[in-house]
Amino acid sequence: MQRYYPLDICGYKHDLPILPIGNGISICFFNLHGAQALTEHCAEKLAEKLQGAEVVLTAESKGLQLAHCIARRLGHEFYCVARKSKKLYMQDGVSVTVKSITTAADQTLYLSAHDAALMRGKKVAIVDDVISTGGSLTGLEKLVELAGGEIFRKAFVLAEGKAADREDIVYLAKIPIITD
Repeated sequence: MQRYYPLDICGYKHDLPILPIGNGISICFFNLHGAQALTEHCAEKLAEKLQGAEVVLTAESKGLQLAHCIARRLGHEFYCVARKSKKLYMQDGVSVTVKSITTAADQTLYLSAHDAALMRGKKVAIVDDVISTGGSLTGLEKLVELAGGEIFRKAFVLAEGKAADREDIVYLAKIPIITD
């Protein structure tokens, strides 16, 4: 029988399925893909916390629509995306390798030269759906540094487990890591 975690994200109620990831650990699975009303709600609330940012950066893929909506609300023409595979147009970009709780192996994040140039000398807001161990965030921070940008704020819809105790991030709600 499927278990759910009831969540309230600044007044938006949503039940998250609880999914096992191995070793007796389960996560509250949060998915913005296709969830238009939820994405718009979260983008509105995070954009309020990101006023003053000049560029928005996210990692593909679940942060894409969130970054798009936040950038639009902040009046930005572009936002930057760290890709998880190197595309032909990215031959002259920058990359970093990270470890994330949701990825079994090390993962490389790639940033195109175009996106790196957008961040150079600018205040960058890093946004994503969930922060847990901070592995993906570390990679995004390194990309901002390599591109010559300045980290303005690090914002997430959800902070999972001990990530909610971090003082260097902003988030809308917290969720537990569940040990069975």
